[in-house]
Amino acid sequence: MYDRRGPDQGTGKMASPKRRAPVVEGTTEAEPVIFVCVACEVPLTRPLTRLPEVPEAPYYAWWDAEEPGPSPSTVPTGCYAIETEPYGVPLLASEVPAQVMPRYGTMSDQHGQWLVSQGPRDNIVINPDDALGLEYHHASSACCGATPTGGLNQRCACGTLVATLSSDCCCPYELHLSADHVRAVGP
Repeated sequence: MYDRRGPDQGTGKMASPKRRAPVVEGTTEAEPVIFVCVACEVPLTRPLTRLPEVPEAPYYAWWDAEEPGPSPSTVPTGCYAIETEPYGVPLLASEVPAQVMPRYGTMSDQHGQWLVSQGPRDNIVINPDDALGLEYHHASSACCGATPTGGLNQRCACGTLVATLSSDCCCPYELHLSADHVRAVGP
């Protein structure tokens, strides 16, 4: 059972403290970086400039869309942001309704229990159009794209799983690079 709009429609939630990801040695926070695979050093993105936080997902009435497809991207082209909240699997049962993941809305399991992410923090969120050479691996799919509920679903050409794509029409359109599987380098 899914309601991607969330219980609070993006309002009324308390701001969480922002942790700062390290800046690439020899650069400033405003300078662009390229994210590479830690296993093979292949570039996975175009040069990207850091945003202070992940933007709110744009409102998109996917249920009224004439053609199925992804929502507008959460992150503008040429930018990235650090997701400080848990994102992705594992999803664990919760006693109270809450967003399963940031910008994703609520979700319950087959028994009607609310689910919340206990996945990793500090993922690098980018516009999927800024990714280079990633291959679709497996996915928890929906009607017209991938959902993040199945875990890492994008791999580098070397075979290393490096990211989670969220591209279904009812999900925020974003790519989460795993902080454990990529690193930033100067362009």
